[in-house]
Amino acid sequence: MPAYNAEKTLKRTLDEVPSIVDDIVLVDDCSSDNTSALARELGIAHVIRHERNRGYGGNQKTCYDTALSLGADIVVMLHPDYQYTPKLITSMCSVIAYDVYPVVLGSRILGGGALRGGMPYVKYFANRFLTLFQNILMGQKLSEYHTGYRAFSREVLETIDYHADSEDFIFDNQMLAQIFYKGYEIAEVTCPTKYFSDASSINLRRSCVYGLGVMGVSLRYRLAKWGLCKPGYLK
Repeated sequence: MPAYNAEKTLKRTLDEVPSIVDDIVLVDDCSSDNTSALARELGIAHVIRHERNRGYGGNQKTCYDTALSLGADIVVMLHPDYQYTPKLITSMCSVIAYDVYPVVLGSRILGGGALRGGMPYVKYFANRFLTLFQNILMGQKLSEYHTGYRAFSREVLETIDYHADSEDFIFDNQMLAQIFYKGYEIAEVTCPTKYFSDASSINLRRSCVYGLGVMGVSLRYRLAKWGLCKPGYLK
């Protein structure tokens, strides 16, 4: 769980985590609230607090490093802001455990759950445009690249170089590009979503920066596939 000021939603998220989960890792990215203290109070055994804010990508790097060091075979990344339901963890892990796919995304777009869950129309249409752009350039057919609900096999995390990725929000997109570049396939499951005041969100300026970054990731991927540029973070 990559956490930042998640005190108000952490318990609700934990209450829905299924019993199949062996270990929970929460990385607090220098929150200004009591996220770390509450996580320990709620019984999370592995709570790590960054002494400086490293950003969303930097937070995830610590999450994955810690999970792998604990011997995890399957790693699920779930935001503790209760925007995604933990009840899907069992289904997502089953897909990987039975060697159907090595990566599973919880998609807010499949089944039309995004708008029903309150996703703003601007974000919805930006999501659809960027996903279409990426599918064309990357030769894939995902319903969305921007979900924060993801499950990975240990092999995938050990094969890609996620440490070469950004420490900002574009980390998620770069990671998926690396996975496709290495030849892995990605499955999706329909995931309901909730948008409310305590759920995390980025502002308009950072959303625009993220959107431009997404397009840059896709262009670099296509050029690397054509042999016209060095893979860079795709290595």
